[in-house]
Amino acid sequence: MSQSIARYDYIIVGGGSAGAVLAARLSQKKDCTVCLLEAGQADKNPLIHIPFGLAFLSRVRSLNWGYSTQPQSHLNNRSLFWPRGKTLGGSSAINAMCYIRGQHSDYDDWEAQGAEGWSYDAVLPWFKKAEGFEGGASELHGAKGPLKVEALRHVDPLSSAFTRSGKDVGLPVIPDFNAHDRYGLGLYHVTQSQGERCSTSRAYLKPVRTRANLTILTGAHALKIILEKNRAVGVRVAQGDGNFDLYCNDEVIVSAGAINSPHLLMLSGIGPDSVLRHHKIQVNQALEGVGRNLQDHLDVIIQCQGRTRHGYALAPAKVGTYFRAAWQYVFKRKGLLSSNIAEAGGFACSSGASPDKPNLQFHFLPAILKDHGRQNVFGYGYGLHVCNLYPRSRGTVSLQSADPAVPPLIDPAYLSDEADLKVLTDGVKLARQLLRSEQMRPFFKTELLPGEEVEDDEALTRFIRQYAETIYHPAGTCKMGAPNDPMAVLDPQFRVYGTEGLRVVDASAMPTLVGGNTNAPVVMMAERAAAFIHDLPTPA
Repeated sequence: MSQSIARYDYIIVGGGSAGAVLAARLSQKKDCTVCLLEAGQADKNPLIHIPFGLAFLSRVRSLNWGYSTQPQSHLNNRSLFWPRGKTLGGSSAINAMCYIRGQHSDYDDWEAQGAEGWSYDAVLPWFKKAEGFEGGASELHGAKGPLKVEALRHVDPLSSAFTRSGKDVGLPVIPDFNAHDRYGLGLYHVTQSQGERCSTSRAYLKPVRTRANLTILTGAHALKIILEKNRAVGVRVAQGDGNFDLYCNDEVIVSAGAINSPHLLMLSGIGPDSVLRHHKIQVNQALEGVGRNLQDHLDVIIQCQGRTRHGYALAPAKVGTYFRAAWQYVFKRKGLLSSNIAEAGGFACSSGASPDKPNLQFHFLPAILKDHGRQNVFGYGYGLHVCNLYPRSRGTVSLQSADPAVPPLIDPAYLSDEADLKVLTDGVKLARQLLRSEQMRPFFKTELLPGEEVEDDEALTRFIRQYAETIYHPAGTCKMGAPNDPMAVLDPQFRVYGTEGLRVVDASAMPTLVGGNTNAPVVMMAERAAAFIHDLPTPA
């Protein structure tokens, strides 16, 4: 790379859910030059854009960092697969497209924990700015934003029946999980545009890729942040067979995600003093919170064998259905292939929790899932994911080596707080009631997992320890907080404490997990970060 194009005003590391938003918004200012670095390639794989392609994306290794956790002592010493998106659009290019903002009070909680200015009233305008809701603008929704949000174009009868299954346990049907009351079951709104996935790459980058002041480099792996006198001045990058340095006039913005962002900070000498010294990395800024405070939504699936031929099964009788679905999708962008598979779900409470802040989330799949979709399962059936929205367990992301090519150590410490096990156990019991309800009875043949013989709490605990997995929402590893918080890495405008010209904008900045899927909140955070950087007012 020639020196004439090696300097930019802003360098963004990571072209995912946050980075793509930042690149588009910062480059709106014509006299501002922006370079976006993405370790993966362009999002050209058709499985990304066809929503039903989600069923196969976990098998495409080139689109995935494919991380694994350290053995989890409370999950029978299993190492869990942690997929993270590695392409333009990041995890928004491989997720289930559920558009969920979280509980309104989650953001008030952030502010109470020291993230000043992050109340729900403060963040709502930015959710609306990002959103292009097909239902139109309202008090809670925006209609003109780049991130398109649609109702599902195809819903399997199994999913429709599940939305009605809560009648006997007091779970109403909810038409919009992002309204004031979300306690109940319903169909998810999805980040799709005319029946295709609307990742942040499609929403934000595709319309602006020809801007003269925006440079997008793919296959560009950030090795370290270049620091001079406690200021970020550039990024060292590996691309192809060589390394090169890029320099910035204003800021480096790290948006590499809850795993890669703290990893890059530590490789650059920003992090816990003991960790850096152990790996013989020069300590540029000792920040104990980097890589700490790791939180994730642990999830377990109740699997059922179906009595009917509904759902998305691998079965000879379904071949004709899938051929017809392909024709319908190609010509109308409707039908089965427009489904995100996780069509239905909802929010509920474990014992002692309040409907004002549900602590359980369900994702219903009209299919049998095994090993994150990496293994084929033949036959008809369906499953209900159950996850604990507000885990008390806290883990870490740390260094395995000072070599940037070596993956970080990921230890979510699942179920290290016993209270999390109780919430999941309650969730499994409630999920079974829903799946055995009058609405689901016509479809039910038998329970595959945990199995009819698993009934008491001890047996359910064994089931959870053996089968629980991530639902793909890591967060908190570079948390925002007050200056006097020893675990805070960022101030409430995403600026790294003690280092000038450096911000971290992604799910790692969350002080605590939101109660739901994390993609929509990350997009909101990036919209707000761009406004902080360019000193823009809150949208009306």
